[in-house]
Amino acid sequence: MSFELFIAGRYLRSRQKLRFISLITFLSVAGVTLGVMALIVVIAVMAGFESDLKKRILGVDPHIVLERTDRQFTDYEGISRRLRSIEGVTSATPFIATQTMLRSDAGIAGSVVRGIDPDGDGPVIPGQDGAVLSGLRVRVAEGEQRGAGLPGIVLGRELASSLGVIEGDILYLISPRGMISPVGHMPAMKRFRVAGLFETGMYEYDGSLAFIHLAEAQHLMRMGRTVSGIELRVTDIYRAGKIADGILTDLGAPYAAKDWMEMNRNFFSALKLEKTMMFILLTLIVLVAAFNISSSLIMMVMEKTRDIAILKTMGATDASVRRIFVFKGVAVGLFGTLLGGGLGVLLCFLLKRYEFVKLPSDVYYITTLPVQLEWPMVALISLSTLLISLVATLYPAGQAARLNPVEALRHG
Repeated sequence: MSFELFIAGRYLRSRQKLRFISLITFLSVAGVTLGVMALIVVIAVMAGFESDLKKRILGVDPHIVLERTDRQFTDYEGISRRLRSIEGVTSATPFIATQTMLRSDAGIAGSVVRGIDPDGDGPVIPGQDGAVLSGLRVRVAEGEQRGAGLPGIVLGRELASSLGVIEGDILYLISPRGMISPVGHMPAMKRFRVAGLFETGMYEYDGSLAFIHLAEAQHLMRMGRTVSGIELRVTDIYRAGKIADGILTDLGAPYAAKDWMEMNRNFFSALKLEKTMMFILLTLIVLVAAFNISSSLIMMVMEKTRDIAILKTMGATDASVRRIFVFKGVAVGLFGTLLGGGLGVLLCFLLKRYEFVKLPSDVYYITTLPVQLEWPMVALISLSTLLISLVATLYPAGQAARLNPVEALRHG
């Protein structure tokens, strides 16, 4: 062990003549601990919210959407088979998306209706209770069998509530694409039986989305053998952009492809900005603790003036004296970082394991705090805290190194 580390350790363990310095050192450790713990817990909770929202969004929306710019997508069957052969693509199914009106005996509401292929892979929609509603397309296909000749429709729970319908009820779907009659333009209208309800916990989907059979959507919209596009799902959602680029390179014009990150760019950019701002704001706690570290070192330099002068007369260099106080300040920051990191990780584990923080179900779409501990973020928080602690020691350590031993012994 170098003598700088030995002396720094002695200074750290010894009782100060001025108890005020010891109090500031204690507050410095407490501040670093609190800041690191708060950063780890808050970032883990925000990462959990982001992950949960991502799962819910991708349960409804496809990973990649392939469309034609001329809106004449008639060769979708051959294209779908071609896309399924691409490595990383798990499904490629045609769809139709359009805005319509839904009318029941109790009310009327606007809706985004998606015509889906019953033979394809259905969306996976997490419910508020954690259950997963899958096979949605099968339920649409079975709606006609259970509905005495009426085609089936699957509604979001909030949309069904606004229409005043439950499973098994009959409603009318009104499309703006109708026909010209002697009295003018007549919208197309058809009866459907509610085959099922789904709930994602996100009002954007639950309050406006409905699913019907692809063939029914083609007939109602008078689209013939045309579809809006093909929705793809992939094994690795973070490679969706590269896969979409490869598809466009292979197919060329007039095709256009968007991945889920591009379709939800504003939403996830807002989440990322919020996460960054929380990191910056909570880092202020660590900065306050760093000022305490700097203050305690400045006062220690003033108290240990004679000690520093004696060390210099015995041959200690300015760099050695500087390292003594840097080591002491970094040790305070390191201890607080380790303690805060341990408490933060422990609290995240307890929150995830026992779920003792409950959220009101009538306000939030989840009942407990979602926690997803990201070890790279834990490492970033720890390294940032140590760097701040190191910077806080430079000024007082520099003052100690520049101390004149003659003047210190004369006036000390």
